Amino acid sequence: MMGDQNSTKQLTSLGVAGARAGLAAGHFTSVELTKAFLERIERVDGTLHAFLRTTPDEALEAASQADFARVRGDARPLLGIPLAIKDVLMTSGIETTAGSRILEGFVPPYSATAVQKLQSAGAIILGKTNTDEFAMGSTNETSAYGAVISPWQKASQKEGQKESQKEVQKQKADSKAKPEALTPGGSSGGSSAAVAARIALLATGTDTGGSIRQPAAFCGLVGLKPTYGRCSRRGIVAFASSLDQAGPIARTVADAALMLMAMAGHDPADSTSSTQAMPDLLAASKASIKGMRVGIPKEYADQSDDPAINTLWEKGREWLEAAGAVAVPISLPHTHYALPTYYIIAPAEASSNLARYDGVRFGMRGGMQGEKADSGGLDAMYVKTRGEGFGDEVKRRILIGTYVLSSGYYDAYYIKAQRVRRLIAGDFAEAFKKTDVLLTPTTPTAAFPLGQQQDPVTVYRNDVFAVPASLAGLPAISVPAGVNGEGLPLGLQLIAPPMEEARLVAAASALEAGAGFSHLPPDTSLPRHKPAQ
Repeated sequence: MMGDQNSTKQLTSLGVAGARAGLAAGHFTSVELTKAFLERIERVDGTLHAFLRTTPDEALEAASQADFARVRGDARPLLGIPLAIKDVLMTSGIETTAGSRILEGFVPPYSATAVQKLQSAGAIILGKTNTDEFAMGSTNETSAYGAVISPWQKASQKEGQKESQKEVQKQKADSKAKPEALTPGGSSGGSSAAVAARIALLATGTDTGGSIRQPAAFCGLVGLKPTYGRCSRRGIVAFASSLDQAGPIARTVADAALMLMAMAGHDPADSTSSTQAMPDLLAASKASIKGMRVGIPKEYADQSDDPAINTLWEKGREWLEAAGAVAVPISLPHTHYALPTYYIIAPAEASSNLARYDGVRFGMRGGMQGEKADSGGLDAMYVKTRGEGFGDEVKRRILIGTYVLSSGYYDAYYIKAQRVRRLIAGDFAEAFKKTDVLLTPTTPTAAFPLGQQQDPVTVYRNDVFAVPASLAGLPAISVPAGVNGEGLPLGLQLIAPPMEEARLVAAASALEAGAGFSHLPPDTSLPRHKPAQ
């Protein structure tokens, strides 16, 4: 049992390996571990707003059952491990809103297959994390329930500059000198903030055009987007069906690998679900990468104005070479077309998927006065429901998608974008004839202040490094690799061929070991769980 010396901070600072070992050895119970996370959520999430809702009663009951199961010899991989679920994955009996007013009060009758698999593996659900509305956003500011604030802050002094003790004390004494609130990334910003702030051991994300990898990079975490089809899409509130894919956000590569193994697998209820078996990713995380060919795509070199990004990219190549890999220069000639292609295809699919929210079958109904509907008929009800229920970014993407699918523009935009998508996938296929994985930056910048990027196109550009792999359906992972001059995390991305998650995890583990990332947000100065070597 947990002794007096084990504080909430000590328990919540454990990685999955440490938590599993402590539970197995009887140093603490799943109930005690879950309580520690719930207490920390209560203490810090009022500032972060990472969770839209928590489920303490259900979590503690599940933890109690996990403790009884462990006594009976149950050894499931995530037994008793507390995690968070992004609010676009449906959860039976727990409100699921996808960050939108139009789904306020919607309680699904079943859970997403990925959630069911995690629970079957023994995981404890702490609650639902905040998200950009319908996963449409890169900052978590489009959520109808308010933005998530990153636990990270810019350093009070830049590298190479020192402030006098007197100046530091003056800053601390000045109550008006509040640090800028930074974005945790999006759309899985609630999940990334929760794991970074140590209020969840793991969290699910979904990635349509970078929404696992970008927030992971912004928050100093590992974010793994599996091959399209590895994880079932059943029960995921759809954004763009040919792109959406669930995956893990974790503190280490090994933690992400363990979680993905639990989430993935064939689902007969999802026609896009792969029947290919998942390899042992934990074994892959310890594999040698000697002789592995790492492609360095030249087209990614001019996509960032931040010199720290390119410097870190070069260091990443050196770390992999030190582990025995061989760097190979390659070209992905259609990369420059990826972003405009994505922002035709994704909105087109979104406009089709979101047509179901009409106020008739589920979710809110606009124009209601008590139990009596406003006059105007069915069309007016549709207009009021969608006008009141959808936020500006969702409306923008519906309009773009409807336009590119409309008569006279379908061939000019949508069909052409699909052809370019095939060319982008072809570039990757050619590159993988000469290489085993590709190394790129994850994002063109570090996390930026909330409210400062009002221009949608500027925000869309933040996905420039992530979108190509999404369009090609490839597995990709972001690994925390360093910090910039303001002390904010930067990530590096690895991309592998389809269904080669084992290869991806092996390379990511080597990159993680080379980087030795040990930085923490300032309000969570806890011992970092070191990856197993």
